[in-house]
Amino acid sequence: MAFPAHFALPVGATFLLCVGATAAGLDGRLSGTAVAVACGVVVLVTTAVTDARAAPVPAVIGWMVASSFARAPYGSLHPTGHQAAVSAASVSAAALVGAVMSGTLRPVFGLASFASGLDGRRQMYGGLLAVVLLPALTLIVTSLRAQLSLTDNLLIYLLAVVAVAVVGGFWPAVFAAISASLIINWYFTPPFHTFTIAEPDNLLALLLFIVVAIVVSSVVHLAARRLVDARRSRAEAEALGRLAGSVLGREDTPAVVLQHLHATLAVGTELLERVAGRWVRVAHCGDTAAPERQRILARDDVALVVHGVVAPGSERLLDAAAGQLAAALDRDRLRTQAAQAEALAAGNRMRTALLAAVSHDLRTPLASIKASISSLRQSDVRWSPEDEATLLATIDESSDRLDSLIANLLDMSRVQTGALQPFLRPAAVDEIAPLALRGIAGGERVRLDVPETLPLVLTDAGLLERALANLLTNAVRFSPADRPPTLSAEAYDDVIELSIVDHGPGVAFDDRDRIFEPFQRLGDQDASTGVGLGLAVARGFVEAVSGTLRPSETPGGGLTMTVRLPVAPVAASRVES
Repeated sequence: MAFPAHFALPVGATFLLCVGATAAGLDGRLSGTAVAVACGVVVLVTTAVTDARAAPVPAVIGWMVASSFARAPYGSLHPTGHQAAVSAASVSAAALVGAVMSGTLRPVFGLASFASGLDGRRQMYGGLLAVVLLPALTLIVTSLRAQLSLTDNLLIYLLAVVAVAVVGGFWPAVFAAISASLIINWYFTPPFHTFTIAEPDNLLALLLFIVVAIVVSSVVHLAARRLVDARRSRAEAEALGRLAGSVLGREDTPAVVLQHLHATLAVGTELLERVAGRWVRVAHCGDTAAPERQRILARDDVALVVHGVVAPGSERLLDAAAGQLAAALDRDRLRTQAAQAEALAAGNRMRTALLAAVSHDLRTPLASIKASISSLRQSDVRWSPEDEATLLATIDESSDRLDSLIANLLDMSRVQTGALQPFLRPAAVDEIAPLALRGIAGGERVRLDVPETLPLVLTDAGLLERALANLLTNAVRFSPADRPPTLSAEAYDDVIELSIVDHGPGVAFDDRDRIFEPFQRLGDQDASTGVGLGLAVARGFVEAVSGTLRPSETPGGGLTMTVRLPVAPVAASRVES
């Protein structure tokens, strides 16, 4: 089992101190060789269960313990003696074997996993801080050697090690702890300017300093790593929340999900689908020219491909996004199929209504025409001039009604199928309005208030004329004889408003949208008034020429239809003129 270095090194150092304490407590009954072997075993185990590159730390601590507690007087470090050489050989061999075991018998875990807690820049800053801070601190403390005890020096250097740990994490702090122990040994433990330690108390204090420094560095680093993990988890949670929010906000197309991933991870992404045994790109976002770095299968036939380096800890976000992409692809196709089904249903409703109109409303004028012609052709009946005029008038009126019905049916079919192709050009409203009154029964009653000074509008003159004719027909039909309808026009900035005003019964507020639906007569049971297509055709034509048509209540009662059209650009108007 592999352990991270910040856990294995403090535990190993503590066991080494226990070996030294045991040797001192047995007072010579444990030989120097046994102490060296015991320290070697601890170093071997510590190095084998963590990263191989951590081997120098337990080796140095093990050498100090084995050299100092191998023989009486216990606690005296003599780095140039025979026992120091034997101890160095023992722990070095153990560290080497442990490093080999760590690198060959199991995957490397300790440093690689541990170093991911903090980025390389922070570790570099921590190392630079140790290189600068320790010499500067040594210069200050040596000038105050007379006023400071060894305990004070240890605490001062421990504070420096903690500062390095806060900035750079564990490994810079371990480097600072080992360097500080060597500095303390050289400058502040008698005999000075040697690595020999004459007093057991000083050796114990120095060993404890190393262990405490490593433990404190480990704790500080763990706190920093937990902070990094917490930030990463929060960022991931926010990203997952935004991803889930796109579904709730109905922005769940594959393109939107890929854009979300690109904005969050700064990588190129693409969605692939397996079609006929080949992967086909459905959508993409970002730079997809870079080499493929990762492919996540949401299903056997859908895959998310990532181009670029993904930040550590983003695996769950990518897995969630891959599943979301597969679902979004399905929903997108379901919406397309639903839209197609709705279009087919609308077409079926239109065909059903057309058949109903043909079977009822169109047969009425046809029957009148047929009956009148049959009557005129009877050879056994002598018709008076007045009767013939009446029959011919019936034929003429029924033919006009039939022509109007067929024209509206054809116009409505063009609107519903999107077959309208308006030809927009500058046109004068004062020229179109009188043409719209031609052929309208009772059109002579309409009052026109259209100034000739109005600017030109950008429209299709033919479609606008048909739309106004339908609106005026409706207004004439419902206007009382003593209050005729009015067609007026006014200019407002970049639009012109045409108002068709009648003083009839009006339309309830809740029914103002329904009057524009095909085959709606809102309770009018008189089939001779048409099939209810006039207003639907009018709105379709007005919207086709980039205008708007809105109903409102006429002051004093009635209905006002307001058509808003854009004013033609000045340059285009001059060309037409």
